[in-house]
Amino acid sequence: MTTAQTQERTAEELQALAEQAGRDLEDASPLEILKWAADTFGKSFCVTSSMEDAVVAHLASRAFPGVDVVFLDTGYHFPETLGTADAVGTVLDVNLITLTPVQSVAEQDAEYGPKLHDRDPDLCCALRKVKPLEQGLTSYQAWATGLRRDESPTRANTPVVGWDAKRQKVKVSPIARWTQDDVDAYIAEHGVLTNPLLDDGYPSIGCAPCTRRVAAGEDARAGRWAGRSKTECGLHG
Repeated sequence: MTTAQTQERTAEELQALAEQAGRDLEDASPLEILKWAADTFGKSFCVTSSMEDAVVAHLASRAFPGVDVVFLDTGYHFPETLGTADAVGTVLDVNLITLTPVQSVAEQDAEYGPKLHDRDPDLCCALRKVKPLEQGLTSYQAWATGLRRDESPTRANTPVVGWDAKRQKVKVSPIARWTQDDVDAYIAEHGVLTNPLLDDGYPSIGCAPCTRRVAAGEDARAGRWAGRSKTECGLHG
């Protein structure tokens, strides 16, 4: 599939393609799903990673060596997350692309006041995550995520391939059907890079000011925006 051919698809054609693939690939392996995406979209396909682990980036590098892996550096990440991103770009056969917000943290503080994440976390996420990703995905027709159905009730119906209506792009979630045990087994089998915080009580890792450790028996995402009704940053909502 050439770049010129992929650019000829309309939004309607992309949506139909995504919905058909979601049905056809429901029982496919993550590697098969990613190979389909690579064959269908070529360089118009990328992988996004929060750098909790490198599972999807590792899978994608096997399906599509040199694949673009997009990482959002919000300016609020844990040092361990930034270190994991650096390692992924060095160790895997991928092209690491780091996106940053238009404003630095200091510039945002000057305009909106300090600690916007405490006062209006939705706006903070919009400025530091959602808008940079939308701009960064402009040149792609399809993007992959590490979403899994077992992570939270809001993700229970995640299709392995679906239509991202907000961005008018095909959204691929190759490990949607996997459980945490599946992820752990893949990491162990392939020696996949993981964020050190996963072994320090953080099963779900976001920006440092809005992420805490999770107690035994809590939902894996209970440490994100703890004490608030907010459960998603807006990238997948």
